[in-house]
Amino acid sequence: MSIRIKLLLSYTGMLVISLLVFVLTASLFTIAATGDVHGIRDFYKVHYQINPLTEQEESIFLELKYLSKNEPDELQNKELLTEYDFKLRTVRAGLYVRRENDQVFESNTMNQPELEANLPPYDLNNNQIRNTLNIGERFYAYAKYDFRYSDGAKGSVYVIRERSPFGEVTRKLLPILVLSLVGIVVVANVLLYRWITRSVVKPLDLLRHSAEHIKEGNLQFSLDLHSKDEIGQLNETFENMRKRLHESIQLRLQDEENRKELISNISHDLRTPITNIKGYIEGIRDGVADTPEKMDKYVNIIYTKTIDLDRLVDELFLYSKLDLKQVPFMYEHVDIIGFIDDCIDEQRYVLEEKDILLEWKERPGDPVEVIADLEKLKRTVLNIIGNAQNFMDKKQKNIGVSIRLSPEWVTVEIRDNGMGIDPEAIPHIFERFYRAEPSRNSATGGSGLGLAIASQIIEGHGGTIWAESELGVGTSLNFTLKRANMKEAL
Repeated sequence: MSIRIKLLLSYTGMLVISLLVFVLTASLFTIAATGDVHGIRDFYKVHYQINPLTEQEESIFLELKYLSKNEPDELQNKELLTEYDFKLRTVRAGLYVRRENDQVFESNTMNQPELEANLPPYDLNNNQIRNTLNIGERFYAYAKYDFRYSDGAKGSVYVIRERSPFGEVTRKLLPILVLSLVGIVVVANVLLYRWITRSVVKPLDLLRHSAEHIKEGNLQFSLDLHSKDEIGQLNETFENMRKRLHESIQLRLQDEENRKELISNISHDLRTPITNIKGYIEGIRDGVADTPEKMDKYVNIIYTKTIDLDRLVDELFLYSKLDLKQVPFMYEHVDIIGFIDDCIDEQRYVLEEKDILLEWKERPGDPVEVIADLEKLKRTVLNIIGNAQNFMDKKQKNIGVSIRLSPEWVTVEIRDNGMGIDPEAIPHIFERFYRAEPSRNSATGGSGLGLAIASQIIEGHGGTIWAESELGVGTSLNFTLKRANMKEAL
């Protein structure tokens, strides 16, 4: 059974129970008041039309009625009437007696000059002896009896009690009030059911439809709800789950695409040296290298290609371990100035053979300690320098190293005066196997993994790496390392 049906049955049951309780209460009140089983209509008639007086007033009225039947002339005795009026005044009622069109006695309790003019005409059959009358804004309930005096003159005796205007209006409007109360209960239940349906059922329906979309593999939708209640919090959590699931699927698709690209790149970069090695070996086997000089040349080429292949496999293996966070970092305090001095000394003679000058540009005078893994930091610097030397196109080739300091970070800049990088290629140079030239050949050297490995290592140190370049002018590779004194302070 759906929640909507359950709510409908619940509110219908509440409405029926409320009406039954109302009717039962009215019936019990009627039975308690009358001593008999009467309906609401009978109770209303009995207590507001048949018995408009209190019990004491009714007792005095019955005595006066007895006198009018047996000794009607006594109702002209002023002393007797005054005694009865006194009894009525103690219960806040009054007495009125008339003969034909003349007033015999009127109680001072009423204080109503227009009373006589508003009394009903004679009804010697006494078909209606109890009723109410309205004079201006005042209401009176009365019991009266019409009779004849001994001389045949018509007479009337009234026991009158003033009623509250509010009570009398309520008495007259009681049927309308009852119907209005029932209508309010019905309308309130309908509105409450509609409100609950709109605030609970509809959001749950939307949530169900959203779950069906996800089950069908469709995540291209938005669950836009702004309520602050528990249903709104549930929908907000569901929407966050959808977004994360969508991001996870997109990431998985991207990883799948990257995996395919990686396999393609590995195949391409491995095929070239393997093809070369295969070609030279076939040349040796076919007797092309028929002299010692040619044989030495072929063997040296095969050896060089094997070294390149070994280096490519080594870099690919290192990058994969870095990407999977499987390479531990052994951090220590390193003097970055002395470290760069060692790197420059190590690479200076190798680069001089290629007519490349490697030197300091900005060197702080005092030692500066950073927190770093010495072996991996050296791999980063050598990768950047190695990448820079592959793209030198000027007669005077220079690579300069600078260090800039801040209270928390050390920034290392390695700048060359090579051919520069196209601005559109700069965001991609730290991607694996990326080369700026469209041909994707290895004419300029390198595996396409050097800067990707450098990026992984610097990120592992908690720093950042970025490139700045201008075509025809040169390229600057920058990376940051945390200063050792900041580490100790933390």
